[in-house]
Amino acid sequence: MSSALERRVRTLRARSAVRAWDYRQRRHARGAWFRLRRVLADAKAAFVLAPEDARQLLEVGCRAEPVGREFDPPKLILFAPAERVARLASARKVPVRLDRDVLSAGYLALIPFDPTTTLARA
Repeated sequence: MSSALERRVRTLRARSAVRAWDYRQRRHARGAWFRLRRVLADAKAAFVLAPEDARQLLEVGCRAEPVGREFDPPKLILFAPAERVARLASARKVPVRLDRDVLSAGYLALIPFDPTTTLARA
């Protein structure tokens, strides 16, 4: 085999190893950021809640998003109807983006773009 061909084979194997590692990480810590961004992409508004208000939303049938448990400390992230969140005293609106407000919130209620999203996720 020529040296140029050997170089190409080494480069191809290195790219393949990096790509394989990258795909494995999607199920682990690196993928958590992708999954959090994916959940935020479905939201038109976000609200930071008090723990008791978040539990109240869970009791009425809003389901916690699994991505919240992947962070340390774990976060309770859920989709809820806008009318229900508006009635909560502790609801404080924050921008829907990966910033300090969203990342530091322990309890986060998201308002979906599509009202059927709430039902589909429940």
